Amino acid sequence: MPGPARGNVEIDIEECKGCGLCVESCPPECLELAANLSAYGVHPAQYSGEGCTGCGICFYCCPEPGAITIFRLAAPRKALASTQGGQHAAAL
Repeated sequence: MPGPARGNVEIDIEECKGCGLCVESCPPECLELAANLSAYGVHPAQYSGEGCTGCGICFYCCPEPGAITIFRLAAPRKALASTQGGQHAAAL
């Protein structure tokens, strides 16, 4: 089971040619070609809504500038380990 999404993909269906290069190159396989045709008569790529790692491989494979935008989500902050009594480490 994959972990929480670390990225988000936005695809401009007006720019997408429907070539499928992004779908084939996506490591977590979270992109697919839409069942519906766009205004240009192609099946544009679409994000399934989960599993994106934010790697950007789809962005770099896409032949259309501006068709794919990747957003990396901020990682959740980790809690700091608490020390007992608030003491510092011994000085050397």
